[in-house]
Amino acid sequence: MALLETKNLGISFGGLRAVNAFDISVEKGQLYGLIGPNGAGKTTIFNLLTGVYQPDEGAILLDGVNLTGKKTIDICKAGIARTFQNIRLFGDMTVLDNVKVGLHNHYTYSTLEGILRFPRYHKVEKEMNEKAMELLKVFGLEEYADYKAENLPYGQQRKLEIARAMATAPKLLLLDEPAAGMNPNETKELMDMIGFVRDHFDMTILLIEHDMKLVSGICEKLTVLNFGEVLAQGDTQDVLSNPEVITAYLGS
Repeated sequence: MALLETKNLGISFGGLRAVNAFDISVEKGQLYGLIGPNGAGKTTIFNLLTGVYQPDEGAILLDGVNLTGKKTIDICKAGIARTFQNIRLFGDMTVLDNVKVGLHNHYTYSTLEGILRFPRYHKVEKEMNEKAMELLKVFGLEEYADYKAENLPYGQQRKLEIARAMATAPKLLLLDEPAAGMNPNETKELMDMIGFVRDHFDMTILLIEHDMKLVSGICEKLTVLNFGEVLAQGDTQDVLSNPEVITAYLGS
């Protein structure tokens, strides 16, 4: 059974068909790419998968469970986490606290316990701090734990956003243009990190990307979108050698 499966997924905005009859099947442990020109519908699909938008038609299945119509928070709890093309961190919070936000999916205490600092509050906070630091070490961010997130260099903010998403213990990680704004050295480091996350956490990853070197270097499967329609789908090298893809996406 595929970990993620969509069937005939579609949505319109004001009469414009943004995504039409979108089908995808992502296997557990796969590193899958979603590419296409600007305006092709890639981020719209991520917004559908995470409940930001509700589809006009079709279904979204995660591990065989139908998530169609669920709220974003419920989809997150079910096991889908994401990052954004435009980084969305809590800038005034510390790096450590940003990761702890993701941990609240699994660590809880009541409002009363928090206000009165009952023993359970201190126990849970200690466990969360330890888990958050473990994640920061994985991403090489432990020395920045007490920094405000907004004061991190750009590349480190990208890493922090992925670490926060991983704190939710997802089954599926969605990365929306993780290499956006990075220089070649940062992109190479990111490629290595994404591969490490997949292997270290046994993670399934679906990513949107424009950097073709990154896509061809790490993705096993690709789906190419154009005007909300699937243009090509399959093994990465087969898709990238498809003349229709070259014409529509690479502009050749």
